Amino acid sequence: MTLQGHTSADIADWRPEDERFWESTGKQIAYRNLWISIPALLCGFAIWGMWGIITVQMLNLGFPFTQAELFTLTAIAGISGATMRIPASFLIRMAGGRNTIFLTTAMLLAPAIGTGLALQHPEWPLWVFQLMALWSGVGGGNFASSMSNISTFFPKRLQGTALGLNAGLGNFGVTTMQIVIPLVMTMGLFGAFGGEAKVLVKDSGWILGKIAAGTPTWIQNAGFAWVLSLVPLSLLCWWGMNNLKTVSPATGSPVVAFAKITYLYSLAFIPSVGMLYLYLPAPTGLGLLNMWVAIPLDIIAALLMMRLAAFGAMKDNVQKQFAIFSNKHTWSMTALYVVTFGSFIGFSMALPLAITVIFGYQHTPDAAGVLQHTLKNPNAPSALTYAWIGPFVGAAVRPLGGWISDKVGGSIVTQIISAIMVVASAAVGYVMLQAYQSAAPEQHFLTFMGLFIVLFAASGIGNGSTFRSVGFIFDRQQAGPVLGWTSAVAAYGAFIAPVLIGQQIKAGTPQYAFYGFAVFYAVCLVLNWWFYLRPGAEIKNP
Repeated sequence: MTLQGHTSADIADWRPEDERFWESTGKQIAYRNLWISIPALLCGFAIWGMWGIITVQMLNLGFPFTQAELFTLTAIAGISGATMRIPASFLIRMAGGRNTIFLTTAMLLAPAIGTGLALQHPEWPLWVFQLMALWSGVGGGNFASSMSNISTFFPKRLQGTALGLNAGLGNFGVTTMQIVIPLVMTMGLFGAFGGEAKVLVKDSGWILGKIAAGTPTWIQNAGFAWVLSLVPLSLLCWWGMNNLKTVSPATGSPVVAFAKITYLYSLAFIPSVGMLYLYLPAPTGLGLLNMWVAIPLDIIAALLMMRLAAFGAMKDNVQKQFAIFSNKHTWSMTALYVVTFGSFIGFSMALPLAITVIFGYQHTPDAAGVLQHTLKNPNAPSALTYAWIGPFVGAAVRPLGGWISDKVGGSIVTQIISAIMVVASAAVGYVMLQAYQSAAPEQHFLTFMGLFIVLFAASGIGNGSTFRSVGFIFDRQQAGPVLGWTSAVAAYGAFIAPVLIGQQIKAGTPQYAFYGFAVFYAVCLVLNWWFYLRPGAEIKNP
């Protein structure tokens, strides 16, 4: 093809490291793909994370499900999204960037519309809502393919900045969802087509304050509202993005590419459903496995499913990309990415719970001196008013982390933020302990939020630095799959962090969760130094 006019979706000649090519041709194409990728990824994050807000409102509207049953919805969405990232990390090479981003963005219409329809029917059984939560995992999976795709367009010297922009601005989907969903629930956006309103049984809220019980609420708009952006975005992906034939030489026709994507995504649902059935308690599942057994089994099953079920040219592509697992740096960068993105997404999911439980009750001793946590705190801060701030800060600083890392080196930045996270995590644990033992826990809230913001900021900057390190450590063929793989493992933080924090709060020792995180960060700090910073390291970065 010829690049003049850039009219073709397929680009056969791509040399981003060639300065003359980059300035004359490559920069325009690369940045066009990036600016389209960002809002598509933002919608993916929003739909993946929306069940955290939806379940709160289902409770406020009196849906006939217990808190434990509603928890299964957020758990299913979290685990599904993480598992979907495993095949998503391999899609760009097999199906092409434009084909993959278009179809996976269009796929989000299914959980958006399906969730809107289901939420109009409180009388429908729990499994319908669980199916929608499972389907929402497509949004979580999109991160791996999006990052893998953008990494192929930019020269190594700009990898940190480009990937930081894609991930950082894309991660605003978490904040956008936390702001938009409570707002659109208060209005009839679609008239008669959008269904009837329900009446709040309990007080709710959004970032500007309380929404009183008795207020008409269109909970179905939590799903339907995303259609307004997904339709034009899908068309924009199709008409404005490109497939790089140097990265994806054998995509086949768009129909063949779409079939590969759909097939591999469908395979990912099988281990997710199986693992959830073994993990979740009755009546949803059997409750046979604990989290630390279930998650590795899910990852192994998804990889085996891909390897065994792939066929023809697809099988060859999968086997080539499995070569990343024989590289020890894949595993070291996976651990470091858990520190950064795993913390970001896990704390995003856990912060509303922590605010509600720690600060929503007065913690007073009974006659025997045993602390009680049942008396409502009249001065409690609203979780929906404050919980968005941390994810907002973490997403906002991600491009900054990539830019700084392009200048001074990814591993140096990772080392500094890991040290900050060790201290901040231990401090959060101590403040949570003080608040959990106080009759006036709100006195500790500003300190608590300040430390959490430090954690989010450090994890966001660290996301940029780890992206930069992957682009530096791995060649162009392996960098995309490694980015996808590491993001898949780290995405399980969306499930692990809320479960760990919830378990420790229930046990009356919330500080232990954060002391444990601090120890993990300290271990990874040593790991980063050993592999990339110590004298004599195999790969000095820088």
